[in-house]
Amino acid sequence: MKIAVLGTGGVGRAIAGRFAELGHDITIGTRDPQRTRARTDSDGMGNPPYSVWAGEHDGVRLANYPEASAGADVVVNATSGSASLEVLAAAGADNLSGKVLLDIANPLDFTAGMPPTLFVKDTDSLGEQIQRAFPAARVVKSLNTLNANLMVRPDLLPEGSSVFVSGDDADAKALVTTLLTELGHTDVIDLGDLSTARGTEMLLPVWLRLMGALGTPMFNFKIVR
Repeated sequence: MKIAVLGTGGVGRAIAGRFAELGHDITIGTRDPQRTRARTDSDGMGNPPYSVWAGEHDGVRLANYPEASAGADVVVNATSGSASLEVLAAAGADNLSGKVLLDIANPLDFTAGMPPTLFVKDTDSLGEQIQRAFPAARVVKSLNTLNANLMVRPDLLPEGSSVFVSGDDADAKALVTTLLTELGHTDVIDLGDLSTARGTEMLLPVWLRLMGALGTPMFNFKIVR
């Protein structure tokens, strides 16, 4: 499957690298590929320059947002939530039309420092904002409730845990569920329509405080039933 991953940070790299390893045709989307390749500094989150990572993942292509999205069957929004709408607009509505858009971003607001708050909640969600802005895309919210390493390798935990899908298109959710299963997720819970993304996005304040209490991001929610 041809998958475009928008975002060159740690989350985007984790998703792109793992899907490439699983045999998918992967292109990472960035604003300026030449500039991304030329950077020699860390991204500030402990990740090495993109060129170093790319040297270890030579099967993953790099393109600008429109080119990456145009050729994809599935587009993954792995950008910072505050930039998601801008990046998707740069990718182009026509290039997203009819495609499954897997949204793993969270509406985190760091303007008041740490821990971040949410810039949308309760009566709306970032996933819904994306769907309204790009009505011809088939938005599915998932993977936004756990660390990037566990998104792609849930077996790093000693026992199985849960992930969620929210979306208005049943076929799109089924495709995303298939991809999640390929990643190793064994408990994928369909919460319902895209409005249920409000709930998973509002899990982030709990997740952040758990990370602080546990001293690690290597944990996940497990729904026992």
